[in-house]
Amino acid sequence: MNRRPHPGRRRAAPALALALALALGACSSGPDYVRPQPPAGAAAPAFKESALWKPAEPAVIDADGRWWKLYGDAELDALVEQADRSNQNLRVAEAQLRQARAVAAGARAAGLPSLGYSLAESRQRAVGSNGISVLGDSHNGGVQAGWEADFWGRIRRTAEAAGASAQASAADLAAARLALQAALVNDYLQLRIADRQIDLYRRTLEGYRKALALTRSQFKAGVVTRSDVALAEATLSAAQAQAVDLDLTRRQLEHAIAVLQGKTPAEFALAARPPGSELPAPPQIPLALPSQLLERRPDIAAAERRVAAANANIGVAQAAYYPRVTLAASYGDAGPHLGDWLAAPFRVWALGATLAGSIFDGGQRDAQVEQARAAFDAAAAAYRQTVLGGFQEVEDNLAALGELARERAEQDRAVRASRDSARVLLAQYRAGTANYLAVVVAQNLMLVNERSALAIRGRELAAGVALVKAIGGGWDASALNDDKPAAAQADPAATPGAAAKSDS
Repeated sequence: MNRRPHPGRRRAAPALALALALALGACSSGPDYVRPQPPAGAAAPAFKESALWKPAEPAVIDADGRWWKLYGDAELDALVEQADRSNQNLRVAEAQLRQARAVAAGARAAGLPSLGYSLAESRQRAVGSNGISVLGDSHNGGVQAGWEADFWGRIRRTAEAAGASAQASAADLAAARLALQAALVNDYLQLRIADRQIDLYRRTLEGYRKALALTRSQFKAGVVTRSDVALAEATLSAAQAQAVDLDLTRRQLEHAIAVLQGKTPAEFALAARPPGSELPAPPQIPLALPSQLLERRPDIAAAERRVAAANANIGVAQAAYYPRVTLAASYGDAGPHLGDWLAAPFRVWALGATLAGSIFDGGQRDAQVEQARAAFDAAAAAYRQTVLGGFQEVEDNLAALGELARERAEQDRAVRASRDSARVLLAQYRAGTANYLAVVVAQNLMLVNERSALAIRGRELAAGVALVKAIGGGWDASALNDDKPAAAQADPAATPGAAAKSDS
């Protein structure tokens, strides 16, 4: 005896199938992401070279990352803000971030149902067997819906990889901005050092001209020989040549600042400070803990997010072993006349599912999975190397700041002593108790020491900028966004190779 299905059961069947599809869709192929364990030194209580450096109190940089304001220079502030608005490398990084976010949005959209429509109208002439020509119209229209049931997590893993790549692009943008700021601040500070050196040579040349005039007058009086005059002239000319070289250095730094601001050198000029102006004081720089460096440096954060993307791509590759299931439905009307579209006899509908998979591919899927695993291992190694490079930069610049402070103190003493020596010998030369060669030696030594003192100040300022850049300039990984997967937390027992080869 045949029984007709109960109407309620017929209605429940599609809902049951949908629930089953959603339940199966909760599974994902491939390993869940575990952040690679950083080098052991990341857990150290302090940096190795931190004993040479007294960090600022309180130990914090402006939450907005405006670390250059530590120098207290309004002109520098304006230059950095202009560069943030106009630098072309930043525009490239911003465009790449928008592109990555669009790719991530497209990957997420692939997991949602699609809905489309079609509308067609045509006229055709047909000749029957009786030789009679018939002219007819045809109208078709309808809507179509489709959805791929993501049983094996291929779409979710693709979206996960795209999302992690977008986060990496956001960190790349932060790294590009920090690099721009550091380059501009350093160029500006070195330009101000060049201004001080140019002022030093201006004063030195003025003293050399006076010494030459004195030597010439003494030569006319028969007190000194012609060789003393020639020596004074050579000393003056050599110093003038060195001053020209400093002018070139300043011009090139000015050109570099112009380009960093998105301008041509012809559009930009930076006036020299009045003679005797003080250099920007090296600020006290807050120092992060070694463990904080992993979250403070955007390049480390970008490398870590690329590991997450590579891990998700393993799941995408492994999902290719399983069939893809697509559900489709359509509804519409077809008829010879436009007015017939809503008439019951001309309505058409369809509902179905497609199951598609590969039986034999010659090992292509195996190769793709192995490729994804190798890419993960490479990304994990690159992450660890980026961490090591970050620690080296911090340690190098901590050591440089500590040692340069000691060197500057010694050099300042040398400057004071050489000034005293040059002053005494020049007085003795005027009195006729010293020869001019001793004066020239003393003057050259004074110039060398004063220029070396300024060079040390420049290196000290550069090391300070490099240290701020090395500790991230106030940036924090939480700035990427708040939707980082919870599984991204570091697991002390995890290793890249084990995570890549595990399977859910």
